Amino acid sequence: MAVIVKAGARRLGWQGLPLPSILRPYLPQSAPLGGQSSARERIGFKQLANAFLKCAAPDRLQALANSLIPRDLVTCGQKWLAHLTPFFTAREREEAGCRHRLFFSQVEFCDNLVFRRRSALDKLGERLLDANRTIGQPKKITVIFGRKITKHYRGKLQTEIEDMNLPNPVIRSHYGNGFIKQYVRDHLILRTESASNNVNDYGVNKAVENLPVLRETLSAINDNYLNVQQDILETFVDRGQLRKLAEPTITATGKRIPGLKLDHPRQLALMHALVRFAHIAAGNTFTTAEIHPAVIEALGCDPSHYTLSSLRYDLSKLRAKGLVVRLPNSRRYQLLRHGYSICLVFLKLFERVYAPLTAGLLSPIKADAKLECQRRTQLDRLYQRVIDDLDTLVRAVGLKAA
Repeated sequence: MAVIVKAGARRLGWQGLPLPSILRPYLPQSAPLGGQSSARERIGFKQLANAFLKCAAPDRLQALANSLIPRDLVTCGQKWLAHLTPFFTAREREEAGCRHRLFFSQVEFCDNLVFRRRSALDKLGERLLDANRTIGQPKKITVIFGRKITKHYRGKLQTEIEDMNLPNPVIRSHYGNGFIKQYVRDHLILRTESASNNVNDYGVNKAVENLPVLRETLSAINDNYLNVQQDILETFVDRGQLRKLAEPTITATGKRIPGLKLDHPRQLALMHALVRFAHIAAGNTFTTAEIHPAVIEALGCDPSHYTLSSLRYDLSKLRAKGLVVRLPNSRRYQLLRHGYSICLVFLKLFERVYAPLTAGLLSPIKADAKLECQRRTQLDRLYQRVIDDLDTLVRAVGLKAA
């Protein structure tokens, strides 16, 4: 006999009623049937169709959602088997060893991300629809489902966008007899749902006793899918901070102080001097006279070309942005913790990323093209890989180099 289980979602309860209605009366009192258990325990909640939108005790709700165990399924199934298949007496069953085993036929497990504003969910959904075209590649499917794609694989292997005529299309990625899909539900929920018609595809046996393993496997598939999408979406969303660093600062007295530039030689030289280990050991405090020689060395110029007045002018830019502060009643300055991090970001972006890649794009060394890849240094190989990937990106988005 096949038990068709529609398993539940973590975080905000189970997806709908997890078992057919014919089995529900035989489940234990703690079983997570929609909002029944929450109401019985007087837990405040708000439910949308087949998902929980809010809950006063989310940890308890999660415990209820996880309380379904294999014994519950077996107990329910055996009760109905005794009624629906009365071909053997209890004695005959015991003596002949004639009994039925329950196994999974269809299983679904979903993860709900609840949004406060529909507009934010709509924007994210549009980006996912546009960017997920390549999520069905074999290497990504391998990561999502945790199953290696070999030459012996015969199942379906693709990603589809379905129901395009509906307000909320569905993204579906296939593997074997299963798939994972993502869609908007009830205007506020982004649902990621893994499903299978043959759990053997995921390395899990069909017997209902394997419910805990199957639940962990399907949950991991949902997590992997969301993790792969992080390669597409921005983890850190730009809110204009970098642009503000480049904009001039107007002080309380009306003085205008220029902003920070990523490619300004004097500014980068000053940042070099500020992040030296000697200043870290001294609590990141310094005087202009102490760091002046280090700035001169980083610039590689004569001291007469970069005076202390010039240094103080450049230092004022960092002070205006709150990266450096002057200590009270002192001539010493202190580089703040976030100021240290910003200085490192500027230095590494310019010297390790922008400058080398620009040189490789505009003035490549022709002899390098004749050199075998394995004979290049690891750093050169990584830079070349970035350049090649940039070319691939330009072609993928439909842009052609002149």
